[in-house]
Amino acid sequence: MPDRLGPSDAALAAGGLLDVLGVAAVVVDEKGRIALWSPPAEDLFGYTGEEALGRGAADLLVGTDRREAVLEAFDRVMAGEGTWAGAFPARHKDGHTVLVEMRNMRLQASSGTWYALGIASSRETLQRVERDVALSARMVDQAPIGLAVLDQDLRYVLVNPALERINGVPAAGHLGRTPGEVLPHLDVAAIEDRMRKVLATGRPVLEEFTTGHMPHDGGEHAWTSSFYRLEDQADRVLGLAISVIDVTEQYRQSLAAARARRRLALIADASIRVGTTLDLAATARELTEVIVPEVADVAAVDLLDALLPGAAGNPNDEGPPAFRAMALKTAHPTPATAAADPVGEVTHYHAHRLVTQAAVGGHPVLVPRVSPRDLARIARNDHAARLLEEAGVHSYLAVPLIARGQVLGVLDLKRTRNPAPFDHDDSLLVAELAARAAVAIDNARWYQHQRHTTLALQRHLLPPRRAPHPPGLEIAHRYQPASATDDTGGDWFDTIPLPGDRTALVVGDVMGSGINAAATMGQLRTTTRALARLGLDPGDLLTHLDTTTRDLGDAMATCLIALYDPATGRCRLADAGHPPPVLTRPGHAPRPVPLDPGPPLGVGGLPFPAHDLVLRPGDDLVLYTDGLIEVRDQDIDQRLHALTDLLAGSRRSLDDTCDLLLAALRRPDTHDDVALLIARVLAAPGNSPDPPR
Repeated sequence: MPDRLGPSDAALAAGGLLDVLGVAAVVVDEKGRIALWSPPAEDLFGYTGEEALGRGAADLLVGTDRREAVLEAFDRVMAGEGTWAGAFPARHKDGHTVLVEMRNMRLQASSGTWYALGIASSRETLQRVERDVALSARMVDQAPIGLAVLDQDLRYVLVNPALERINGVPAAGHLGRTPGEVLPHLDVAAIEDRMRKVLATGRPVLEEFTTGHMPHDGGEHAWTSSFYRLEDQADRVLGLAISVIDVTEQYRQSLAAARARRRLALIADASIRVGTTLDLAATARELTEVIVPEVADVAAVDLLDALLPGAAGNPNDEGPPAFRAMALKTAHPTPATAAADPVGEVTHYHAHRLVTQAAVGGHPVLVPRVSPRDLARIARNDHAARLLEEAGVHSYLAVPLIARGQVLGVLDLKRTRNPAPFDHDDSLLVAELAARAAVAIDNARWYQHQRHTTLALQRHLLPPRRAPHPPGLEIAHRYQPASATDDTGGDWFDTIPLPGDRTALVVGDVMGSGINAAATMGQLRTTTRALARLGLDPGDLLTHLDTTTRDLGDAMATCLIALYDPATGRCRLADAGHPPPVLTRPGHAPRPVPLDPGPPLGVGGLPFPAHDLVLRPGDDLVLYTDGLIEVRDQDIDQRLHALTDLLAGSRRSLDDTCDLLLAALRRPDTHDDVALLIARVLAAPGNSPDPPR
């Protein structure tokens, strides 16, 4: 059957609602005799046409108790006094009463003869249809969901009030127009294609989700739409029914929930990733890596230079504050990189800049939509402002980094490719991230202050780098603090001149780290120098030094003392739990000097045996602390072998040897500092050493 019918097919298209109602047509002549009898009349009253035609309608269909009233009504209709309508109890052929809805009107034939036309339908059927129509109409009008009917050309023929509200267009603006014409601001081409498929196939589309911006309020909305093909009782296609549910609120709530989950995940991620070390630059860099690209396209961390270790300024100085750029991160290559202050550079920020206002005021500065005037307050100069404009910076947020009530600096954020402007929720999120990061930055800052203090104390307590050479010896030494920022120890070395041109060579290692270890090291070094000048034997000196260490409380240290006499070439050594020195002699393989070490200083109660070693001109005696050779993943013997292999190479200057050992044996992540002391025996007139032992 074709979907659409032309005028010539009108008769074929008849039916529909009339068929549902079962409308019967009966024509009665002037004498009340039935002249025409339709098939539905046969269905309604039970009489065939042959049984009804020519008989009096009142005799056939009306009971005796109502016949007089019916005849009076018939006479009025035939007299032209109007029509008659109402509920009428008709008599069925089988004897029961059929309650019908009847309409009577007068008809005139071409011959001038008058007839009465009666149209009847079952009252029960009619009431059911009326109820259904009323219910449908009321449901369509009062339904909270948008409902519409479109014809086969996808033009609106019915729109309920709910759809008027959803589309922001009155019903008159819908009727006769297509969805694309009614909603030109939405991309409905694909939707109309699916509507045509529903018309062609009869397969509905259910709960299709769509979003878009509506011009009547400018906001983003969300809908679920369903499309159904409409067909009549004869399965002919009438058009398309549409139901539209506005789910904007649920959509916004789901977006808010998803956004909240992402924010919680970001905060949790920041708790893990920011502050993994006590290094200021690393902590600032970790913060920017968490922020980009999840929150911003460009992130920079600038800290107040006066608060940083080693800064020359004072936080209370008047004038523009000086900021040190600590980290910069971008989500993609952008001219904004060149507009930022280079990492490590110190710059004075004037009061009109937004980053300064955030630092001085201690509150976030939010510019949702950046104007050219705003760029002048964001950028450091006019050239940088042009670069930011070229980069497409359209939204800006500066959040102060505050820890323990003090502003440390500012987190500076920009959006370029991310089209959404920063909003209040972004400001709250970044403030939370900044607060957590600021604590880590402050911890790193205070630790570096302490580390600087400790290193300054150590360097002050250690011998100068270019100390005078003692008689008969050439000396080179190095001190290298722990590479890991959390372990500054108490290693030391010393060369002590003694009467008779003798020299005491000392290396020691105070257990522990930090300023307490450095202070203990200073006390032990001072005590060692004083005891050495009393002319004590190295073993006796260590015994006294052990007592001193115990007097310091919980202190403990290792120590190696070598007392060299250039007149005899004799070197007397004593060891308190320290790694053995290495002897390098021309023409011989380097070897650790075998010693009988005593316990570490501070243990007490055990002797420190002394041993003699004869040194010859050209010999090198290498003294070091355990930070040079001890690592967690290798045996100590392997590391000693690596040390002697390095010393077995071609002969170098002592300074070159020191640099070689540190470069080859030290690891970037070592957690121990190193003291290294190398003494080379010089040839001297009258020096006749005993044969080597």
